[in-house]
Order: sequence, then structure tokens, then C-alpha cells
Amino acid sequence: MVSRSLDVYVLAKLLLEKGKRPYSVVAGEIGMSASEVHAAIQRLGQAGLVDMESRRPIKGTTQEFLFHGVPYAFPASLGGPTRGVATAHAAPPLKSQLGGGSGSAIPVWPDAEGTVRGFAIEPLHPSAPRAASKDPEFYETLALIDALRDGQVRERQMAREELSRRYFER
Repeated sequence: MVSRSLDVYVLAKLLLEKGKRPYSVVAGEIGMSASEVHAAIQRLGQAGLVDMESRRPIKGTTQEFLFHGVPYAFPASLGGPTRGVATAHAAPPLKSQLGGGSGSAIPVWPDAEGTVRGFAIEPLHPSAPRAASKDPEFYETLALIDALRDGQVRERQMAREELSRRYFER
């Protein structure tokens, strides 16, 4: 059973993985402990989202969960104005597709080292801004998931199409 937003955070990283790597390596890249990553993968396996042998996401169930479960299980709501890292429709790749945004409030993960002013949106895990700064592909995947959590109909549809193209049509 997926019970914590950090499970979705780990699932996002697993979408990018090319092979089975040690928990400690994955954990170091995403700013978590190896035991947290292990526990998250166990929960993802129990939920039928990850094959436990290969630690690879199961495409059909993962796609269904991201598109139809995450927006309801882990919805995002805008907080107050803050400085941080742009996410959802204000971050790549949707930012370029929308011509700089959709005209609504810019969602940002609060971060003292961030360069964008916007409205706070809680990331799936507190280490997201740091991990994303080191891995552009992970950043884009998290931003697309945030568009599912926070976006309007247009942004959600664009995020679904982009995630499908990247991870589920292979």
C-alpha cells in the first residue's frame, strides 16, 4: 500500500533507473536514507506498482496510479508567497510548451537557494529541491507529477502525455 508521498518520490526515481542499483546509491542521489528507500520500494511492491525482483515500475499500474491516484491521494495546494524552485507548469518541460506558464500563480518548492518567487507547494519529499538540482531528468519528472497534483485540466493533460511518452510507451 502506498501510504506516504515519499513513496511517489521514490517511484519517480525508479522510472529513471536503467537497472537494479544498491539502495544506498539511489538514496544518496535523492537525499534519503537507504532504509527509507527500501521501505518505500517494499510498499510500492505490495501495491503492485514495482516488480520486486527487478525493482522496475510496472508500467500499466504505475501509469494508472500516477494519472488517477496521485492527484487525489497527494493533492497539492498553494501556500503563501516564497522563494524557491519552480515546479509543475512553471518548470521544464511544461514551461516551454505553455510559453512560460499558464498565467496562474507560479508554484515553487520552498528553498532558500531558489531563484524564483512564487507560491509554496509542498514537494513530495523535503529533499526534492536539492535532488532535482543535481539531476535535470528527475527534476522534470517530479515537476510533471506536480502538474498532475496541482495543475488545471490543460496542464494535467499535457503532463499525462509527456509522462506517457517518456515512460509508458517504450
